[in-house]
Amino acid sequence: MDEQLASAISHWSPRFTTNGVTVSDFDRIRSELTSWDGWCKAWSAVGGEHEELGRAALAEGRTRSAGEHLAQAAVYYHFAKFLFVQDYDQLRTAHAAAVRCLDDALPHLDPPGRRITIPFGTGAMVGILRLPPGAGPHPAVALLPGLDSAKEEFRSTERLFLDRGLATFSVDGPGQGEAEYDLPIRGDWEVPGAAILDALAAAPGVDPGRLAVWGVSLGGYYAPRVASGDPRVRACVALAGPYNFGDCWPRLPALTRAAFQARSGAADDADARARASTLDLAGRTASIRAPLLVVSGRLDRLIPYQHAQRLVSEVTAAGGDARLLLLDRGNHGAMNVAPQHRPFTADWVAARLAP
Repeated sequence: MDEQLASAISHWSPRFTTNGVTVSDFDRIRSELTSWDGWCKAWSAVGGEHEELGRAALAEGRTRSAGEHLAQAAVYYHFAKFLFVQDYDQLRTAHAAAVRCLDDALPHLDPPGRRITIPFGTGAMVGILRLPPGAGPHPAVALLPGLDSAKEEFRSTERLFLDRGLATFSVDGPGQGEAEYDLPIRGDWEVPGAAILDALAAAPGVDPGRLAVWGVSLGGYYAPRVASGDPRVRACVALAGPYNFGDCWPRLPALTRAAFQARSGAADDADARARASTLDLAGRTASIRAPLLVVSGRLDRLIPYQHAQRLVSEVTAAGGDARLLLLDRGNHGAMNVAPQHRPFTADWVAARLAP
């Protein structure tokens, strides 16, 4: 096993299985891999197996099963491309398959999903809106991915909020998913955040007066940045986000640094680190007036938990309402201890978006 493959498995194994990959499939993929170069192909092959199950179910009129199989295939294709920036031909092929499978799954999910395109700058952001059962308008949560995640990965996260009567809007923003080819990563996320909230507030079935933002990893920086610039945010969750991403640079895996360089449009590693330093909450925290929940793992090897402590400390010092949930055994994203924070987070947001 080469260094890059070992790094991917070491850092992200719990994330794969928490977000929809079966343990047996992950064990099979891992056992057949010896180098990072085979990563995208191996994941795509197993994704193809789930897509075949979905297509067969569609042909037989078993639409509920079709939706489940295709949504799961989308997750596998997503993980095939998530950090595979050294080969954009493979990456884009896997990504197209992920988007195709999720789009075909949407009408058959329970509840169904709807694709919304948001023109922005020189490109567009794409989100998936799902409404819970019952009469609306519903409170809603915008789900913001990180550096290597995208809307195709969020089915298990959406379920937490949908089960509590909240609509979900999983969005690919600048540098993410469908937007990563035309819109580079940027630090001033209050700008794309406003466009996302505009689209969410205007969607039929959504209560524009009860909106929240949730973000994971780099999305854990984006979410409070949105909240610092938009009074429509009624609640904000930052999961494993940096205070200043540049400060994390020396400890980041090589795969992560390469992905940031590619998705930020940086010329080289030094330029990428300089751009990472512009993802900074300094001077913004006093403007966060929505209740803020910050979740971090003490064993996070990518984003030190001290970044979460600093964010909560500054918001509180400025008179804001901020709470830190620090998990002693949590890794990056606290994916290895998901039951210790995911249900609590969903309950916390639901309570703050209550009528």
